[in-house]
Amino acid sequence: MLQSVMSKTTMGNKLPRKLEQKMQTMGEQIKLARLRRNLSIAQVAERATCSPLTVARIEKGTPTVAIGIYIRVLYALQLDDDILLLAQKDEMGRALQDLALKHRERASKKLKVES
Repeated sequence: MLQSVMSKTTMGNKLPRKLEQKMQTMGEQIKLARLRRNLSIAQVAERATCSPLTVARIEKGTPTVAIGIYIRVLYALQLDDDILLLAQKDEMGRALQDLALKHRERASKKLKVES
């Protein structure tokens, strides 16, 4: 229990500036989607089964809102498929994978065990 309390305290709610900006951008995009649909914060909150305060916090980019609630809000806006775009490209991971494959010249030898 002490460790979980300490990790919450040391981790805090502060994100690096770059991530804060991305959270704010994401919140702005969600707000624009809501406004394009002519929905109030209360309507989205009701559909997402959360409080209007939580929807407002998402739209401001507050980093402490759980990802499950983001998904419910996206679902309420019929944008839940957008969550599948996360980490879709993974250019760095694919480049690292390709590098690992290039160094391998041949398949490893398997020893045959005769009985």
